[in-house]
Amino acid sequence: MNSTFKLTVNGRSHTVTTDPERPLLDVLREDLQLTGAKYGCGEGQCRACTVLLNGKSVAACLTSISDADKKSVITIEGLAKSDKLHPVQEAFLAEGAFQCGYCTAGMIMGVVGLLEEKPDASDSDISSRMQKHLCRCCSYPRISKAIRRAIGSAPKVGRGVPTAPGNGVEVGRVSHDQPGLLTAPRVTGGVI
Repeated sequence: MNSTFKLTVNGRSHTVTTDPERPLLDVLREDLQLTGAKYGCGEGQCRACTVLLNGKSVAACLTSISDADKKSVITIEGLAKSDKLHPVQEAFLAEGAFQCGYCTAGMIMGVVGLLEEKPDASDSDISSRMQKHLCRCCSYPRISKAIRRAIGSAPKVGRGVPTAPGNGVEVGRVSHDQPGLLTAPRVTGGVI
């Protein structure tokens, strides 16, 4: 049985009548035509669908529309103000922290959510939050640099920022040939 839900998306009020268990991602993409959040896995494992719900990053594929009722949703489309990109968007652009771009909106929203909670996020905070985000193109070194740029800290020699799931994948490790240079992921067991 359908119900009616009210939510604010990118500063605009919307009323949606739909199944209460319908994923927020479907409502955003199909009903509101906001396609920046992507469907990746449908299980919250890749976070390509990340949006902010009352300022916290959530996987929109796992969040029901009923969970978003009477709340504020920010998508990648609502992040910039007028013609000015959000600082995290600027950092990703400056560092070229994308390849195919499918995961980029979710990554940016994840970082924005982290910085909303912890403006001076540590490497540990970044690593923990970004473990949930998956980039199939393996742009992790550039993503790590963009995140550091966004929080205003430079990379420190000997300290990498893992950003992919820890199931046998080491990401952002430091090159022994060029200290301080982050290298691509290395599979240490299992399959990506």
